[in-house]
Amino acid sequence: MTPRRSRDSRERIAFGLLSLWVGGLFGCVGPDLGAKPAWIEGSSEQFSPNQYLLGLGEADSQPQATERAYAAVARIFSAEISSHAQDWESYQILEKHGRAQHERRLTIDRVIRVSTDKALENVRVLDRWVDPQSGIHYTLAAMHRGQAEAGLLERIAELDRKVATELDTAGRPGNPLATIKNLKRALHHLLLRDAHNADLRVIRLSGQGEPPVHHASDVSTQLEEYLAGNVQIGVAVVGDEAEAVRRAMMEGMIREGLPVTDRPVTPEGFVHASELEAPLTLIIKGSVRIWKAGVPDPVFSYARWCGDFVIVDVATQRVVGAVSKRGREGHLTDQEALTRAARAMQEALTSDLAKSIADHVYGNTDPDQETAVAPAACQRDG
Repeated sequence: MTPRRSRDSRERIAFGLLSLWVGGLFGCVGPDLGAKPAWIEGSSEQFSPNQYLLGLGEADSQPQATERAYAAVARIFSAEISSHAQDWESYQILEKHGRAQHERRLTIDRVIRVSTDKALENVRVLDRWVDPQSGIHYTLAAMHRGQAEAGLLERIAELDRKVATELDTAGRPGNPLATIKNLKRALHHLLLRDAHNADLRVIRLSGQGEPPVHHASDVSTQLEEYLAGNVQIGVAVVGDEAEAVRRAMMEGMIREGLPVTDRPVTPEGFVHASELEAPLTLIIKGSVRIWKAGVPDPVFSYARWCGDFVIVDVATQRVVGAVSKRGREGHLTDQEALTRAARAMQEALTSDLAKSIADHVYGNTDPDQETAVAPAACQRDG
């Protein structure tokens, strides 16, 4: 994600929230047509910067002035949050390739959105004024520093409790996948805590936050090391273009930051090697087919493909995910159509299986739904 793209994304998130609060505030404070208030010049004793975080908006209409006042407050937070976005990205396990890059961006944007959303909940319109000569509307929006600080401290304390519980659970002996899920949750909560802490530094006159007991960088390193030493994913494929499909799936796992063995694995889970870098934890196994479609066409030739796969937890022998796909490709010759079908099959199956297995490993799915097996695409095609 380029710096400009990151900045544009963060600005859209910050300013996109403004309309949620602006609409209901117009009746709270009526416009004043009296003397020009001191707060327009930034020197109001009534609304002291020591007590409030202030934002001034001016426009030809009251709604626009109010929105710009909120935007002025949001920009203060956006600047502080932007300075930490690169750090948050560095704590993500996902690599910068394909869907993983998209997921990385969503993760960071989600953290920023939640933080900014919570911070702007405390913004209120304090005063309005309309210049009787020019007709320009002015709005003063503000966040009470003391009230906002109390809310942030409560949220930070709650996140600290969650992180402590998750790290304690992760440190107990047991299923490696349970450990990974708890480490991943702890990392997410630490990123969110850091975002709230960035807001806290803006609100406090001292510019100081609350030091964390645990650091995201340490948990990220712990997660990577644990994955490398305790988890291995095996891939077993039979059928047409089996080896090419297996290699494509292995690359898909690597892009998700998941450790996958390149040793041949049988569908029963037997590895053709004396030892592995880590215990075999999950097996992706299935079959693929490619064949001439026989569609009557005077110009084009067609080929069909199908693939049926399941993801099996080795320890429990439980099916935790399944993918069934089928498709058709066409080209000028039979061989070209078969080649295109093989490529389309690899891409489609790899993408869905990589997402499914990453969701299971990192705890992004509902365990009650993981036993649902997809329909058999190849059986339908006969």
